[in-house]
Amino acid sequence: MNGPAELSLVHLVRPSVAAGPPPLLVLAHGYGSNEHDLFELVSFLDPRLLVVSARAPYLLMPGSYAWFEIAFTNQGIVSDQRAATHSAELLAQFVAEAAAAYGADPQRIMLGGFSQGASMAAIVALSRPDLIAAAAVLSGLVPAEITDIMPAAEHIAGRRFFVAHGTQDGVVPISNGRAIRRMLESLPVELTYREYAMAHTISPECLADLRTWLHTQIE
Repeated sequence: MNGPAELSLVHLVRPSVAAGPPPLLVLAHGYGSNEHDLFELVSFLDPRLLVVSARAPYLLMPGSYAWFEIAFTNQGIVSDQRAATHSAELLAQFVAEAAAAYGADPQRIMLGGFSQGASMAAIVALSRPDLIAAAAVLSGLVPAEITDIMPAAEHIAGRRFFVAHGTQDGVVPISNGRAIRRMLESLPVELTYREYAMAHTISPECLADLRTWLHTQIE
């Protein structure tokens, strides 16, 4: 593999050492970041994973991108729902493209994200269970209006989620992580939920648990 393929989103690739079609993990960064951010974690992840880190489509400033615009109000974080829906569709398209371009195992496609990228991971996993087998949702939120597009519960059955949030998160408060937990507990999915004494970040403890969870997904 000489470099990233020409797909619908700019991205970075960490090849897999797996002998056959590898499990695929697509990473989605947070608001104002870029594809290099979460890619720094790949050295900690199972080498059998084919890891693809995507850049969000909306440019905020040089080197700074978003999946959708947000506003902080007295009522909480308000999202641009139209842009979020568009980005979710675009990310799903990209995941399918990446799986085909890099020869991934179509039964072991995972999506992971942090903050706004976590919102994208959850939305795509819930709306496209035919594509995504498992999703890691780190310090995110899922706008209720967007999850209205979820398919029937029987189509989501058996999909797996790792949800992690910091109890000291001052950007996306812990109430959002707990709301995601409640939503997923109402669905026939396999949920691993963790809280950590951390702010809006990925602590070493969180990363260790994520690594363990990902390992179980590819066994």
